Amino acid sequence: MWIAPDPDAGGLTRTVTGHDQTGAEVSLAVVEERPLTIYLNAQEIVTAMTIGDYPEYLAVGYLANQGMLPDPSAITGVDYDDELGVVVVRTAHRTDFEEKLKKKTRTSGCAVGTVFGDMMEGLEGVTLPRAKVRTSDLYALAATINRLPSLYLSAGAIHGTVLCEGDVPLVYMEDVGRHNAVDKIAGYMLRHGVGAGDKLLYTTGRLTSEMVIKTALMGIPALASRSGFTAWGVEIARQVGLTLIGRLRGQRFVCLAGEDRLIRDADLAAQADEDRRHRRKGAGHD
Repeated sequence: MWIAPDPDAGGLTRTVTGHDQTGAEVSLAVVEERPLTIYLNAQEIVTAMTIGDYPEYLAVGYLANQGMLPDPSAITGVDYDDELGVVVVRTAHRTDFEEKLKKKTRTSGCAVGTVFGDMMEGLEGVTLPRAKVRTSDLYALAATINRLPSLYLSAGAIHGTVLCEGDVPLVYMEDVGRHNAVDKIAGYMLRHGVGAGDKLLYTTGRLTSEMVIKTALMGIPALASRSGFTAWGVEIARQVGLTLIGRLRGQRFVCLAGEDRLIRDADLAAQADEDRRHRRKGAGHD
């Protein structure tokens, strides 16, 4: 993998002492969250609550997914100040962010939310590649990702999003908000010139309108999750031609958009059903 979670990295969790249901003292690793303020040139855009890793990717991805970077190649610099908790994304020319910030409708995403009207406008004219999705790849990805070391498995209270190609996970990002994890991946792709047309995005979170829109704006033709759907998320996926797969656990999944692009090449009898341990861990993402 190009980027994988490191649960042992310093500053991502803190050990807190408490008591369990019997009154016995317990020590628990809990996820840290801290504010990160994103600037576009001299304009403060938003303060996001985040775990603090990959702030530059988060800032670039957030601005791009909000339509505030119509030409990401115009970025001249990305500066991060750890002490202040500030990222400044600099562009060669000023943008129309003042108009973008007038629309205040927030999505159902946790933590920072998004400026929803601009994301909907960004879908106009979006045409996603009609990429095929092999069920054998889905099962292989789920089995691999669910067992990778992660903050979620060690501390919980976190969402994960993984950029995949075929049955290979490439970039695995985590954060307290599922949209933050997606924005980190978007920022990584933009900064490193990663193509989207042959990729699949896997998330542990719900398949909401926001998640579908961001995936489509990134040009990724398929989105899969352990969790469930919202009706508007399904409707938008059908409109933009995105293959949408949810409830991907063990042998089971449900496809509510892009069914014609599924290649059912997996032998279900050969797929192990998800054990109780992973069912319990997955349930928290709904």
